[in-house]
Amino acid sequence: MLTQTLAPVVALSLAGSAYGAAFDSYDHLHARDFAEQQGKQVHGTRVAHLFRRSGTCQFPDYEGMVAVQSGGQNGGWALSSDQQCSYGSWCPYACQPGQLMAQWDSSSTSYSYPQSQYGGLYCDENGNLQKSRSDQDYCTDGTGTVRATNNANSGVSFCQTVLPGNEEMLIPTSVDSGSSQSLAVPGPDYWAGTAAHYYVNAPGVSTSDACQWGSSANAQGNWAPYVAGMNTDSSQNTFVKIGWNPVYLESSSPFRNQMPDFGIKVTCDDESSCTGLPCGIDPSSQSVNEVSGDGSAGDGGAQFCVVTVKNGAKASIEVFDSDGNSKSKRDVAHHGHAAVAVETVYKTVTAA
Repeated sequence: MLTQTLAPVVALSLAGSAYGAAFDSYDHLHARDFAEQQGKQVHGTRVAHLFRRSGTCQFPDYEGMVAVQSGGQNGGWALSSDQQCSYGSWCPYACQPGQLMAQWDSSSTSYSYPQSQYGGLYCDENGNLQKSRSDQDYCTDGTGTVRATNNANSGVSFCQTVLPGNEEMLIPTSVDSGSSQSLAVPGPDYWAGTAAHYYVNAPGVSTSDACQWGSSANAQGNWAPYVAGMNTDSSQNTFVKIGWNPVYLESSSPFRNQMPDFGIKVTCDDESSCTGLPCGIDPSSQSVNEVSGDGSAGDGGAQFCVVTVKNGAKASIEVFDSDGNSKSKRDVAHHGHAAVAVETVYKTVTAA
């Protein structure tokens, strides 16, 4: 049963002065863990009890919603596989490729814990699903300015992180060989002005294997070699960022000296309307943690590049096969945090 709360819609605004800023969420994740350990309360409920197992809400068949990892306790919700949509909790969900979750706590407007967890529908104490943003659909189209194009010989999985939510890479976009698929690009009115963040997995890794929290046993999921971020600002400029995954480069990573056997690059249908080209990673001609064009160092020293797409142009993130054996790893600055805890949320703000 679905009920609607009458919480007001709060206007979101962007803050900052430079596009393509990457916000490290180590502190964010550590604050969550500390709050749970200390028994802090949210709306009068201990954080540790926000996901109590006294009752659950089933995943609904609402328009545009897509069940993820439905074999786990999450039951299709965009939650960890061992987590249920329990009474008194917010339950995020995935949408069709190219679409974004359009429901969250309307009073949560900033990227801070625990408010950043309040995405999706609210499962109340009676087992009813509540829709906080009553004037919005369950899913909404992204700006449609970026596609994933697969020029490799096997299917490719782009796995989007859940935000607002637990920031795991649970939202699947599968791109068959020789085809393309729209990616969900947030506009300036998306939650807290945040952008979409994707993990780009090697060709041949299915979304069921890739789009979940993994381990160092395989270079997939949160250990995938590449990441991407994108959004569109109020001037209709889209910023597309691709780069190396900081976790892949950690000193504890078994892959940090291993060149992937596939590459990625950003292309535009109208290069005259795109700045920042070339922007890509080609294992046949580059070392680990190198990018083409004007690269910058982000979290953990991971290199990335950014393309700005203007004037109604469209961009693609192209995936292609490569031998991956021609280059060895160059030095990468060590990040002092545990590899398994890293998440980077890309937030893009209006360019001056």
